[in-house]
Amino acid sequence: MTPNPVQAPDVFRAIADPTRRAILGLLAEQALSVGDVAERFEMSRPAVAKHLKVLSDGGLVEVEVRGRSRINRLNAAPLADIAGWLARFEGFWDDKLTALKQEVEGENDQ
Repeated sequence: MTPNPVQAPDVFRAIADPTRRAILGLLAEQALSVGDVAERFEMSRPAVAKHLKVLSDGGLVEVEVRGRSRINRLNAAPLADIAGWLARFEGFWDDKLTALKQEVEGENDQ
C-alpha cells in the first residue's frame, strides 16, 4: 500500500463544506474573532464557532486568545500539502483534456 503524503484527513473534512471554504477566504484577508466572522454570515455565532472548530481541528485555523476574545488566523500550510498531493494527478487530467481536445477538433478522424 502506497503511503498517503497528506497525513491530516481532517483537512479534507474541513474544506468539504462551502461555508468553511468561505470562512477560510475571509481569514486569508485578515484575522477575525468569532463575532466578526458571524457578522458576515446568516447563521448564529455558535454555528460559526462549530465551523471554526472543524477548521481548527484540520489545522487550517490557529486561535489566539486575547482576554475574552478568540482571534482566528488562517494557517495555509495544510493546504500546500494538499496542493502538492493533488499535483500528482495533473498529468492524468492533462492527458484526458488533450484527448478531448483532439476528439472535439476532429484530429482523431482518419
